Amino acid sequence: MLTKRDLLRTAALGAVAGPALGSGPALAELFSGRPGFFKAKDIAEAGFIYGLPIVMNYGVMYEFAVDRTSPQFKAPFNQIHNEARVFTWQDTTVVTPNSDTPYSDVWMDLRAEPMVLSVPAVDPKRYYSVQLCDGNTYNFGYIGTRATGSDSGDYMVVGPHWTGTRPPGIRGVFRSTTQFALALFRTQLFNAADIDKVKAVQAGYRAQPLSAYLKQPAPPAAPAIDFPKIDKELAKRNFFEFLDFALQFAPLSPDEVWIREQLARIGIGPGKSFSFRDLSLEDKAEVLLGMAEGQRKVEEAAKTLGKDINGWRVAAPFGDAVHFHGDWLLRAAAAQAGIYGNDAIEAMYPGARVDADGQALDGAKNAYTLTFPAGRLPPADAFWSVTMYDAKTQLLIRNPIDRYLVNSPMLAGLKKSQDGSLTLYIQNKSPGADKESNWLPAPDGPMYIVMRIYLPRTTPPSILPAGEGTWQPPGIKRVA
Repeated sequence: MLTKRDLLRTAALGAVAGPALGSGPALAELFSGRPGFFKAKDIAEAGFIYGLPIVMNYGVMYEFAVDRTSPQFKAPFNQIHNEARVFTWQDTTVVTPNSDTPYSDVWMDLRAEPMVLSVPAVDPKRYYSVQLCDGNTYNFGYIGTRATGSDSGDYMVVGPHWTGTRPPGIRGVFRSTTQFALALFRTQLFNAADIDKVKAVQAGYRAQPLSAYLKQPAPPAAPAIDFPKIDKELAKRNFFEFLDFALQFAPLSPDEVWIREQLARIGIGPGKSFSFRDLSLEDKAEVLLGMAEGQRKVEEAAKTLGKDINGWRVAAPFGDAVHFHGDWLLRAAAAQAGIYGNDAIEAMYPGARVDADGQALDGAKNAYTLTFPAGRLPPADAFWSVTMYDAKTQLLIRNPIDRYLVNSPMLAGLKKSQDGSLTLYIQNKSPGADKESNWLPAPDGPMYIVMRIYLPRTTPPSILPAGEGTWQPPGIKRVA
């Protein structure tokens, strides 16, 4: 009869092979002092939940700013990249990508000196934002329509250890909790004919080191880094090695003391050198079981974020370090649902995996409608959209009309009913020529729908506070 220990050993053998079966004495010593067989499993579970957003962010940074051979590569560190298009099904690095606003981005290496981000004057009717997100996936600042207005300006982004003073001409200073950070620019596109005006706005975005901004000699360069290659399979197999690597650029915060202490017990953290292949079979099994349980909890939490309203999950999971305050499961669930999501005051993201009756949305089995009554469109001071994703991958889906969403700039071309209501037809095949203007193509299988409300109205009707507002998204209904 197989014991639980035998099953653990079998699981480890199934997950690793060949040279990976060795056992390093240093790590063996760390594990040997654990109080109870499942202690390392518990640490691995907690560590996976804590580290998932950090590793996910590293994976995106690697593809966008490090690996020049990647088809997703954008630009090296500290160089801005403008994407004069919206995301399509071919963009696969970031889950639940926004297809409303062309993106610009700059991955910032803040080790040697701060970076200065400059924005042009933007027409107040055109929404734009610069979301500042660090390696912990904390939104540590905003520039843009809501946060700083539509005037031009220069802003400084500094690393966690910077101690200088704000130079003249700098309108604001934002501090990252990590030495690498992302500035994510969103520029509203009204329609296809509007793209040249978006390009003109993007041309006014600037990113430069502080020394260049001040026209002074640059400080000594930060040491070169050998960034470990990462992809989806490597992230699964070597998760804690990537976390171990990333944490050296993330100084300890008060909220992290306990979890960092626990991770250090299994060799993870600054000054450590975790190596999964050097663990014994039993310790490998414990780590794998802990990761699996952590993943299960994150996926469950992501699907149940916030409050269920007519089949939509309405939540406000994104924010800064104060917002999360050590709630690592919330942070991981937010990243799993859609990494780099905005604070609620900037954008709300109701998401639906089920219809109004609680049945899973599936384009292979059903057609659906989503009807907004007259005067009850999503209450946005900027714009709103309804975007379709494949439920399994959370990526945009290829479809015959290259339409990934329906949004408020499209209203003039949408058909309304006699009573003034607006009905969207959500299905895999065309609903017919007379309804195709309102068609949101669905996958031939499970689907995930995200509503975006940019600059959600703060006065009634409003979706704020999340789950308690006076406006509620209508349910998605099956049709025969």
